[in-house]
Amino acid sequence: MIDNISWLAVYPEIVLLVMACVIALVDLGVTSPRRTGTYVLTMLTLAVVAALQAMYASSGNTFYGFGNMVVSDAMGNWLKCFATITVMVTLVYGRPYAADRGMLRGGELFTLSMFMLLGVFVMISGNNFLVIYLGLELLTLSSYALVALRRDHTIATEAAMKYFVLGAMASGFLLYGLSMLYGATGSLDIGQVFKAVNSGQIRHQVLVFGLVFVVAGLAFKIGAVPFHMWIPDVYQGAPTAVTIIIGSAPKLAAFAIMIRLLVDGLLPLAIDWQQMLAVLAIGSLLVGNLAAIAQTNLKRMLAYSTIAQMGFVLLGLLSGVVNGNVDANAVENAYSSAMFYILTYVLTTLASFGIILLLAREGFESEEISDLAGLNQRSPLYAGVMAVCLFSLAGIPPMVGFYAKLAVLQALVASGQALYIGLAVFAVVMSLIGAFYYLRVVKVMYFDAPLTATSVSAPLDVRMVLTVNGALVLILGLVPGGLMALCADAVVRALAT
Repeated sequence: MIDNISWLAVYPEIVLLVMACVIALVDLGVTSPRRTGTYVLTMLTLAVVAALQAMYASSGNTFYGFGNMVVSDAMGNWLKCFATITVMVTLVYGRPYAADRGMLRGGELFTLSMFMLLGVFVMISGNNFLVIYLGLELLTLSSYALVALRRDHTIATEAAMKYFVLGAMASGFLLYGLSMLYGATGSLDIGQVFKAVNSGQIRHQVLVFGLVFVVAGLAFKIGAVPFHMWIPDVYQGAPTAVTIIIGSAPKLAAFAIMIRLLVDGLLPLAIDWQQMLAVLAIGSLLVGNLAAIAQTNLKRMLAYSTIAQMGFVLLGLLSGVVNGNVDANAVENAYSSAMFYILTYVLTTLASFGIILLLAREGFESEEISDLAGLNQRSPLYAGVMAVCLFSLAGIPPMVGFYAKLAVLQALVASGQALYIGLAVFAVVMSLIGAFYYLRVVKVMYFDAPLTATSVSAPLDVRMVLTVNGALVLILGLVPGGLMALCADAVVRALAT
């Protein structure tokens, strides 16, 4: 018998699942080529789900359901709320683009986006290895279909095949690692796994063997070096409306399962996985920034930028435990800074890809850096939004990206460890190198002659959301305290249970 607590823990997920099925059926009767009815119903559903998640998160309560297989806590609910808002924004930006390219002949863009979001929810709520894996598969299968949604586009189909093959490999790595941990500990429950590992009665070699595959699978999902090979090809080959989807909300889910698996479940092995994360972070910062310099395709450049940005997230995650000692302040500073970083990165990514979508028009993909030439003369507003995003990604004050990087670096330096301080210095040097390719795009927008004299126009909803999106990147950089406090409170509540 399923109790009321179980239903309460997954109530937003149930609403999302039911409405996704309803919308898929309702869409059969929609004849508008822009799927207006489907779009409106999808946005209303997502707004309700986001409100539910915000209400759950604000309560600060933590409860478990379905035999401890799912958990509802402040960190998870805030991440799910932000993920829902992210999908809403991506659909606002992507709908005109998708309509011009025949991607709205059916309602698959909306229903697949909702099922992908449901996978994000299940991953974030998972307190059991199987639940996390089921959420991961729902997310990835929906993502594969979204990348291939433009059926008549050879490049998109090729990107979907690459994504499918490498995604299957990543899932195999993660599943094998989880199976090793299950074999060693005898439990799929993350809490029970923690107790078994902490008992010290399990052979360390077996645990580390499983841990290596788990970290490799997680590194695939966030695109960390050397498991980054799918990111540039998929970002470039996928329709831009899909690129913005797979480059935003899934990052929040990946962060959540790293906290659930590595911190909640495998904290006694922190010395081992911290070394792995350090190597991944160094490789991501180095390869991501250096490879981005050579790119002329804007989407590919942002893909390598993503790899470098994930390096900073990994730096935040590895600085929570020092020499195997768990300090409450260090844990709060490290994991809250990583959460703040991933949230602000997603916010910035939405606006930057939103500009690319805005400049694209029927028969023309605005994907090359040269396509932004003279954007300031065509539209000072949109050039300003893009410049704010690029400054933020580069870590230039007063944008939110600067404070996000500063928070991660402070967490590293506060540890007092020579290795972590060295990593902080390395990250700063890599950020200086990265500033080159961001500022190059700003130079093209403001100082190069425009390729066309036509002004940039956008639907009212796109214009409003994009303006607010860009403004938040600046405002949160000036007053980051509120979001940082929210992240700290959410992390503390999640790890206290």
